[in-house]
Amino acid sequence: MLPVLFSIGSFHVQSYGVSKAVAAIVAIWLLGRAFARLRLPKESATTLVLWATIWGFVGAKAYYVLEHLSDFSLHHLGGMGFTWYGGLIGGVIAALVVIRRHGLPAAEVAGAAAAPLALAYGIGRIGCFLSGDGTYGTPTALPWGVAFPDGVVPSTVPVHPTQLYETVAAVLIAVILWRLERRLAPVGVFGAYLVLSGISRFLVEFLRINTPVLGGLTQPQLWAVVGVVVGGVAIARAGLRVEHRQSRPIAPATLAPTHESGVQPVS
Repeated sequence: MLPVLFSIGSFHVQSYGVSKAVAAIVAIWLLGRAFARLRLPKESATTLVLWATIWGFVGAKAYYVLEHLSDFSLHHLGGMGFTWYGGLIGGVIAALVVIRRHGLPAAEVAGAAAAPLALAYGIGRIGCFLSGDGTYGTPTALPWGVAFPDGVVPSTVPVHPTQLYETVAAVLIAVILWRLERRLAPVGVFGAYLVLSGISRFLVEFLRINTPVLGGLTQPQLWAVVGVVVGGVAIARAGLRVEHRQSRPIAPATLAPTHESGVQPVS
């Protein structure tokens, strides 16, 4: 654990906050490059990421508080405790507002933002690991198990570092999405993000300590299933990119004459 990266006097630079800042900077850079390829204004990429990040945190905290209304205390309003799916909802709403105000093509932006979003999530999870924010998993005897004795939820025995599992998965998802950009239509790329990230979260939940709420599944797993379904529908409806859908022109060929059609040879 390394919750404090360094201190300047009484000011402590937290690894959790730094990871989120780095995630936003990387997302701005990557989305800006994507916007440049699409001939969209790069400053709009910066605006979109910043507002999506701010309202993503608001949505994540609001969702977390709603989850803990039964035992709510001022502690729940602290710097820890954010729910990813609440953040996704808040971030998407903010992004749609920016897209509308800047007159951006929503489908193209969604496709361009998929890979940066996945990678930014992975970077943010590194901060969760360093700060020991309690998103780790069940006890394990594997050599890479980590104890968090000073974590938000202390663990004195080695547990699965599920934050790092999600980071590795996020990097792989980002790479896959960048490759899919050449084949899938933009909405399909974002759909692929929903499917892949949903599968990742669904699987990692089996290693985390969360209470099942329906059919033996946890709340994040239910959200993951919704994401997979929505993403699958988006992929099916979007199809391949136009250049891959179009048929190749048929090369001229010499046709043999027939009595029935009277077709003459093509010269």
